[in-house]
Formats: sequence, C-alpha cells, structure tokens
Amino acid sequence: MTIHSVRNFLAAAAMLACLPLISPAAAASPAANLPDFTDLVDKVGPAVVNIRTTARVSSSPTQRALPPGADEGDMSEFFRRFFGIPLPNTPNTPNAPNAPRDRGDRGDNGGGQDGSDNGDSEQSAGVGSGFILSADGYVMTNAHVVDDADTIYVTLTDKREFKAKLIGADDRTDVAVVKISAANLPTVTIGDSNKVRVGEWVVAIGSPFGLDNTVTAGIVSAKGRDTGDYLPFIQTDVAVNPGNSGGPLIDMQGQVIGINSQIYSRTGGFMGISFAIPIDEAMRVAEQLKTTGKVVRGRIAVAIGQVTKDVADSLGLPKAGGALVSSVEPGGPADKAGIQPGDIILKFNGVPVEAETDLPRMVGDTKPGTKSTVTIWRKGHTTELPVVVAETPTDKTVKTTERRAPPPKARPRNLLGVTVADLPADQQKALKLHNGGVEVQSVEGPAARVGLQKGDIILRIGDTDIATAKDFDQAVAHLDPQKTVAVLVRRGDNTQFVPMRPRAAPAPK
Repeated sequence: MTIHSVRNFLAAAAMLACLPLISPAAAASPAANLPDFTDLVDKVGPAVVNIRTTARVSSSPTQRALPPGADEGDMSEFFRRFFGIPLPNTPNTPNAPNAPRDRGDRGDNGGGQDGSDNGDSEQSAGVGSGFILSADGYVMTNAHVVDDADTIYVTLTDKREFKAKLIGADDRTDVAVVKISAANLPTVTIGDSNKVRVGEWVVAIGSPFGLDNTVTAGIVSAKGRDTGDYLPFIQTDVAVNPGNSGGPLIDMQGQVIGINSQIYSRTGGFMGISFAIPIDEAMRVAEQLKTTGKVVRGRIAVAIGQVTKDVADSLGLPKAGGALVSSVEPGGPADKAGIQPGDIILKFNGVPVEAETDLPRMVGDTKPGTKSTVTIWRKGHTTELPVVVAETPTDKTVKTTERRAPPPKARPRNLLGVTVADLPADQQKALKLHNGGVEVQSVEGPAARVGLQKGDIILRIGDTDIATAKDFDQAVAHLDPQKTVAVLVRRGDNTQFVPMRPRAAPAPK
C-alpha cells in the first residue's frame, strides 16, 4: 500500500469515527420545529360555541329519509351552499321515520321545544359554530347558519345552552351576530387579517357534523381569494366540514383572523381548500349589526363585468383591469353622473380598480351621500366624473325573536327571493339580447346566497326562456322547492348558469 493510499484510508476512517458523535436529537431537529397547538386551544377553545337552529314546520306523514347519522339541516345546507345540488340519497319516502337529529329539551334558559298543540313541530334546521365577542353574550357566526331559523340555540363548552336572539345578519358578507343572556363569558381576541402571511400555521375550532369542539390545523394557502362573493377570502388547507361554518380561524398567537365560511369540493367532502371571511371586514359588519341591526353600504347603480385582455387590447388600455359597465340604472347615481354602458371604470376616488370585483367593495365601503370621483375610460380617453354615492337597499329584514308577533312576517313574493323588471327595448338592443331578459331589482334569501346582484339579467330558468317579468313569475311559480334549478344569468359580458335551491313554498292559510 502506498503512502498516498494509507493517508486516504486514515482520513476516511477518521470521518467514520466522527459520525456517531451526531446526537439522535440533532438528527430529529426538523420534527422539533413542528407547532404545538395545545396552549392555543386551551386559550381560545372555551370561547367557541356550537350553534343549532330549529324551524317550525307543519306535521306531515311524509318525511325525508336521510343516511344514518346525517342531519337534514347541516347536510342539505352543505350540498346546497357549496355544490348547488340536493342532498343525495334522500328521496321523499312515505312513512319514513323522522330523521333530523335534535338534542331535545335541555331545560335551561328556555331551550327545547315549546310543546304547542297547533299541529306544528320544531325540527332541526341546521348546525354550525360561532365565537363569543364580548363577555355579555354577543356571538359572531355565519349568516347562512342562522338563516330562516325560528329558534337559535347556543351551547357553550361547559354544556350550558341558551336561546339566542338574532341581532342582525348580512347576506353579502355572510356575517351574523346573535346575543345570549349571560355574563362573564370567555371571549376571543380579535387579530388583524391584513397581517396574515401565506404559509403561516392556522387553526380552526368548530362543530363539524355536530362534533363539538373539534380542532383542525393547516396553513394559509392564499390571501385575497375572489370566489365571486362580496369579499376576498383567506384560503387555507384547514379541514372544514358542515358544522364548521361560523367558527373562528385562529393564528399562532391565539387571535381570530377569520370566520370559516366555505369550501371548494368536487366530491362532497373536504378536498384541502377552505375559505374564511377576513375578520377585519367581519368586525366592521358586526359593529353595524350591533348598532342598527343592518349594514349600510353605498351604491352607484351600475351592473359591471370583467375587462378581459382581448377587450383591453381592442380598446387601447395598457392592461386588463377595471370594471366594464354593462348597464346603468336610469335615474341612479351613475346615470346622473354621466356614466354610460360600455365605459370602463378605472379608479374610484383615485384608487385603482384592479378587477371588476374591487368596485362593489370600494363603493360599498363609502358612506351614502359622499361625493366621490369615478375615473372612466371612454373612446380612448380617461375622464373623471363626480358621483354622489347612494344607499344600497337592505338585502334582508332583520329577524328577531319577537317577529312572530302581529303583524305576521311577510313571505317573499317568489321562491327564489328575487324581484325583476322588464328590460326596455333600447337596453335589450344595446346589450344585444335577441330573446329579451329581465333585470334583477332586489335579492334576498336564496338569490343573495348564490351571489345574485341588482342589475344582473336573467335569461332562462331551467329550459324556459325568460323574455318578460310575466314569464319569470310563471316559471318561478312552477318550481319544485325540493329540486335545484339552473338559472342563466348575464352579468356584464359574462353569461353563466347559476344553480339555485328555491326556498320552501309558504304554507296555505
């Protein structure tokens, strides 16, 4: 063996001798950096509540047969809200047992059924989550959790149950506030959703499928995710399922940064994508609901659409952006300001409108009566127009526990919760609508939940073309409340089918 070979051998042996000196703890160091959520859950968990709702329905020999362990309220809400389809495997089966799960009369704070003999019964309408904002009993949740409920029950982690009063609900942001009669309650700490960073750890606490105080964890996947609703959402990979709606999304400091509201799925189950309402906007809505029971927003009365790259290139815009005005409400603020169909709104009060969905948020956050400036693109030039922001009509009348007192609550005029008006001939021509169409005047209930807006144009319901408001009324009158219907809607340059689940028809008097 040469001297050179001996030296190489000795060097290799020395290196091997050093390897055992690396401790097992050092080798496992990556695992030591995994987060521990135990203290966070201990801190926030007591302020997270279970919310269940009931509705009074007429007794009927025909009940819906549900899969074992399924709750008609939360499961049908899950399939309706996220997939626009009826609950699978639930035919109308005569003489089927009463399937909805109800926790019964717990005997505290007015919980349970009222025991009346009028032929009506209180049945489970849904289940969700919420979190306590203040020690005197204000609780935040999703609007869709308490929508159309006759009674709302809030259950704390110590198993106390309270009847809650609905303070207010806002369909556009899907935020609601309820109040229970209690004191010295544990509360959450509100964080700053603007400081959320993509990739940071977050935790959800809620009641998926009625399983109270369930904790799931993940990371923030994206911010400002536009799903077509009024707000940009926080996207996460935290497991969220039916019953998690309304529960808090929590950062590693134990602060609430969002409200878990929606998921995206093609299978009916969680697929790694969930969405939370940013807590900053939710708190602004909550303060208005606590003060007045409703949310006041601005409007300029235009229907808008997307500005695609092709449209931008053809009009000479430097880049795709802004909001394309597809229609202007006669006599509305935009009409008075001189805004016309075909204009592209580039800025509102000097702030760039990057996408068409930015404009409703900008205008909505502006106090009605404010004199604002709209920058538009028309025929190759920018123009600034003054506009006075008006107030947006309320989507929904606030419901309270006293609403059953006379006069009785008025039922909506149709099963879709939308009112329409005929389109003038000149507007049909301008929009190139050869088969007519009707313009949405107001939305609430089912229409508001799927994102329909004032100014949308309805072209078809199912296979029925809608040319006039009379056609619309006749088509809606024949809808089956148990079946989802596809509504063909035009907004700006975009036309798409929107699946809607009609509300139950009012019982005959």
